[in-house]
Formats: sequence, C-alpha cells, structure tokens
Amino acid sequence: MRRTVFNEEHEAFRQTLRDFIEKEVVPVHHEWEEDGHPPRDFYRRLGELGILGIEVPQEYGGAGEGFTYQAVVMEETARAGVTFGSYSVHANLILPYLLAYATDEQKRRWLPGFVSGDLMTAIAMTEPGTGSDLANIQTRATLSDDGTHYVLNGAKTFITGGALADLVLVVARTAPYDPEDRRAGLSILCVESASDGFSVGRKLTKIGMKTSDTAELSFVDVEVPVANLLGQEGKGFSYLSHNLAQERLAIALGQAAAAEAALRFATAYVKDRTVFGQPVAAFQNTKFVLAECATEVQAVRLFADRVLELHAAGELTVADAARAKLFCTEAAGRVIDKCLQLHGGYGYVTEYPIARLYADTRVTRIYGGTSEVMKTIIAKDLGL
Repeated sequence: MRRTVFNEEHEAFRQTLRDFIEKEVVPVHHEWEEDGHPPRDFYRRLGELGILGIEVPQEYGGAGEGFTYQAVVMEETARAGVTFGSYSVHANLILPYLLAYATDEQKRRWLPGFVSGDLMTAIAMTEPGTGSDLANIQTRATLSDDGTHYVLNGAKTFITGGALADLVLVVARTAPYDPEDRRAGLSILCVESASDGFSVGRKLTKIGMKTSDTAELSFVDVEVPVANLLGQEGKGFSYLSHNLAQERLAIALGQAAAAEAALRFATAYVKDRTVFGQPVAAFQNTKFVLAECATEVQAVRLFADRVLELHAAGELTVADAARAKLFCTEAAGRVIDKCLQLHGGYGYVTEYPIARLYADTRVTRIYGGTSEVMKTIIAKDLGL
C-alpha cells in the first residue's frame, strides 16, 4: 500500500542515510558487536551528517525538523540489519526532556555538543529494586547548606549508553518519601560523567542489542550544581510521564521496521536456499508462512504510520502510544520468529541478520514499559 507519512525531503534523507550505512556501518558492524559499542568517533560522524541534530532548533546548531525523520533512521538501520549503538536513546529519549525543560542557558551549554556528538547523553531511571515502579526510587540528592549544589548518592542499573555518556539525566529523590503521594519529591539532575564520585560499574552482557552499551552506574557524594537541575525540583515524575508517549512510539516504529526487514530477509533466503532439489520458497508451508507474515507486517505498518501521523499532529495520547507499542512489539516478535524458522539452522547463526533481529527485538516487550504495563494503561483507558 502507498504510504503518505513521508515527503520528498524524507526520501532524499533516506537515500543519503542508506548509502552511509552501506559504506560506513555494515562493513564494521560486527566489530562494534564484539566491542559492545561503536567507537566514540562514530557519534561525531553522525553529528557531521546532521543526524543527531535533526530535531534540535537551528539556533543551537540543529536542523529544526520533525520526529518523522527519526522514523526514517529506524527503517534504514533495520533494513540493513544494523544498529547505531545508543543513538536512539540520545536522539529520541533524551532530547525531548532537554527541549521541554532545559533553561535557555542549559540549552546553550549542552545542545551544540549534543548535535555534534561531542556530548553524548543517557538517562538513569531504573534501580536494582525498582524496575517499572519509578515512584520507589531510592537514589537521593540533598541540597547543600549553602544552596549551591546537590549531593547525590545511589545506584542505577540497565542504563543504555551509560558507559560512554558525558551527561547523564539522573532521576533522584530530592524530598523525603511520602507514602500518601509516592510520585512526589522526584527530580532530574543532569550529572556530568567526569564528576568526582561518579563511576561506571559493571557493563551488562545482554542476549541482544550488542552494539548498545548497558551499564550500572553509582554515585557517591557527587556534587551536582543547582544549575544542572532540569526543570523544577520535585516535578521529575510528571516530566517522565510527559515523554513516555514518544518513547513508546519510537519503539513501535522500530519494531514495525524490524518486522518488515525480517520478512525481506526471509523472502530472499527461501528463494535462494535449495532443499530436496527445489527452492525452500517452492514449498506450500513456506508460502503460507510468508503470506501470514506479510499480512501481519502490513497491519503493523498501517498502525505505526497512523500513530506517527497522530504524533506529528500533536494528537497522540498515552493510551494510543501504549496500544502501538504493545501491538507492534508483540507482532514483530511473532513475525521474526517465523522468519527465523524458515532459515533453518542458519537462522540461529549471528552471521545472518535474522538472528540479530531475533535477539534484539525481545527486549522491546520489556523496556519503555513492559507489555503488561501497556495492557494496564489500555485497560484504564477503557474505564476498567
């Protein structure tokens, strides 16, 4: 079906990006997986190409364009079977916080480096004992007696991009825990990784997302200037909720692209692979499985494009974003599993992109809010 979400400028950007990926990413991607992340200069290369600053206002060195360009990035990386490390967290998750809540001074201080790739970012919400229960955060920040800085203590885990980040948005409790209002008293502090008392702990080994570094972080009496408080003190929980719709939209779009890529990989493989003297594509089961997958991919694509349009119009609700994430991630899991099966034993070998897709897509039903959390949000929207 003809798509209407992209214009000529998007398609020109797509071709430039596709050429870049083919020439500069695909040949070395396996090295990134072995190292656990791309080289630091890769992010500067993304900055040179303008990819990191797509949505950043022009006054700070960006292009001032819309989120739809990010959808093109997701589609092209999936198409090539590669990932850009922690790029998505930096561009799709962190930036909306900075644009919405940073002061003019903070934007002048951070956004030019954000655009160039000289300042990479991460966000530290999850703790060993919290998971999805952000209201139970234990990391604490106490204002100094002279009121010039906070003293930060605590630990975070599952922090994407945490090992290489220069600036980490840390969610911490700045007021005593109130059982009557568990969401109160949380703030977001922008912590420079060069600060004394900040340390990167264990780098977590994952079954997928091999080019995206994931680390444990700890803070021991880290002094954070009050000038690095993002927004207002105590408003952290509402800030986190504000950006969840776009975060979940990004995950949904990424999985729509992953499902499409899996279908393309499998279709090409079964046409080329011969079993019992004929192509795998000649068997009725193969045709039926791919027909099922193609139908589900089309449904996912239509849904993903529609929520992208809603977001561009400023009409995407929290519940619709939850529906999109739930449907697209669950459907992508089904499609990719079927497409891997058609590869036979080769589908389990990481040399083939279908194997990487299979491993990478599993976490999408967990991060950004689990499928179970999405169902809870949708049920609430139904008045249940």
